[in-house]
Amino acid sequence: MKVHILDDWFDTLRTLSCFSKLADHDVTVWTDHQPDPQALSGRIAEAEALVLFRERTRIGADLLARLPVLRLISQRSVYPHVDVDACTENGVLLCSNMHPGAPSYAAAEHTLALVLASYRQIPQQAASLKAGHWQSGVGRTLRGRTLGLYGYGRIAGAVAHYARALGMNIQWWASEQGRQRAKAAGETIAPSRADFFATSDIVSLHVRLKPETRGIVTAADLAALQPRALFVNTSRSGLVEPGALETEIAKGRIYAAVDVFDEEPLTNTDHPLLIHPNVLATPHIGYVTEDEFDLQFSDIFDQINAYAEGKPIHMINPTVWSKRS
Repeated sequence: MKVHILDDWFDTLRTLSCFSKLADHDVTVWTDHQPDPQALSGRIAEAEALVLFRERTRIGADLLARLPVLRLISQRSVYPHVDVDACTENGVLLCSNMHPGAPSYAAAEHTLALVLASYRQIPQQAASLKAGHWQSGVGRTLRGRTLGLYGYGRIAGAVAHYARALGMNIQWWASEQGRQRAKAAGETIAPSRADFFATSDIVSLHVRLKPETRGIVTAADLAALQPRALFVNTSRSGLVEPGALETEIAKGRIYAAVDVFDEEPLTNTDHPLLIHPNVLATPHIGYVTEDEFDLQFSDIFDQINAYAEGKPIHMINPTVWSKRS
């Protein structure tokens, strides 16, 4: 099959062991980002299979209509960036492994890194030293602090494990089902949503972005955070009510560490979350490690080979395949 891979910005996939799984295919790797559907369709007009790097490119009806030979889109995890109905209308099968066996340890580690860097002022202290100065302020200790984890899933579970090793206290909030599972596991659940935000020194968000979770963290939630609380988001920007975090940060009352933005790649260097001194921002690198890529794209390339063998796996819109079979 003619396989096109989008948005491999550092041409990393060729260096991974899993790339050998595509040996029997004609593979084209695109190492830049092309957001314009018309321009992108010109690039990938011959693609029979399209590989996505998470949500880096939106796949909408306007693009799909320009790709008559496309038959398969292969990716991993959630797919809010893919118009599934348009895929079905255009005869394109979407395959995505929605239930990987292990959590993204890379994302969990990055969450902890953001917490540590924020509390110990690591970026500011390093910048001060490079500028020819010495210490630039006083950080804070994590031991004994309360970490509030919003969302009872695998990544949050890994974060909790790391935090406990540092002597932190853990409390949870989640959906009703998530809270029931956490309670059954012997975890500490906040008495209420309001108490969760009001009593956590740090709140870290670990929820999948779906229509029902969009904007799940509200302006009122952020306003309830105690002074000097740290809000961490390594999940998705859309989980927070639009503008709510920027508004609360502008007050200078709380801190934030964010790895995700409404616009990605973020090109606005004047974005309030980039320029405010209370915010530590990174460019969506929570899952960007060689180890994580090898794990994720091994699944993705297995989906391509399964399709080529006539036995597709992880089908999101299986009616496309049933009509073709």
